[in-house]
Amino acid sequence: MGIKFCSLSSGSSGNCQYIETDSSKIIVDSGFSGKRTKELLNSIDVDPKDLDAILVTHEHLDHIKGVGVLSRRYDLPIYANGQTWSGMETKIGDIKEKNIKIFSTEKFFDLKDLSIYPITTFHDANEPVGYILFYKGVKISIITDTGFISKNIVEKVKDSDLYFLESNHDEFMLKEGLYPWHLKRRILSSKGHLSNEDAGNTLTRILKGEGEKVILAHLSKDNNVPELAMDTVTDILTKGGLDVKKDIDLGLSFRDKTTCVYKF
Repeated sequence: MGIKFCSLSSGSSGNCQYIETDSSKIIVDSGFSGKRTKELLNSIDVDPKDLDAILVTHEHLDHIKGVGVLSRRYDLPIYANGQTWSGMETKIGDIKEKNIKIFSTEKFFDLKDLSIYPITTFHDANEPVGYILFYKGVKISIITDTGFISKNIVEKVKDSDLYFLESNHDEFMLKEGLYPWHLKRRILSSKGHLSNEDAGNTLTRILKGEGEKVILAHLSKDNNVPELAMDTVTDILTKGGLDVKKDIDLGLSFRDKTTCVYKF
């Protein structure tokens, strides 16, 4: 079968990504109620009782709201680093000791037939991470909720088959919008969120134009428009020498519905 990827939803109202291999079914984050997460999984013909684990990027509610419920209901292990556990343990309720799985950031760990590399991101959370997943020669990189793309991220995610990359806001819309200044400053900071331009510039540093799939993620409801995100990134990539229609497969995630199921 290979590996499948689907964004069940991505945005400030909730985040959840699904990955399936021949032997593993996992989700990265669960920022919805357990009921809503079940509905989203069912919509792509996945039963949550068949999941093997939940991976957590950081402890903000739009990433962990359903984590505890799902773990208790389906006896699922939860994988996170120690600082993320410290930040979320009072928010997700009691978890069986056997389901508390603590990893070290920037060190590989295996989950059944998946090899997983949790990579440091830059956000106003305890110890946020993205994930790079490897399976039978396929590489998937999930990088959201970060205000900065380091050289380490660029080097580690290169040669991915699929990039799930934040394209949160348009800077002009954010600066001219109705958010209070302290929130604008947070989003624009190096521990906030990537703009459309940031996403485009990052992609010019990592894409080879060999058919990679790119999903722009975590778009703001108030400070972005899907067409604007696509156009901004497309313009930057075109100026960088890529033919977006031929060299890569560029798409969007959604706040309220799933993407297609990407298969490798």
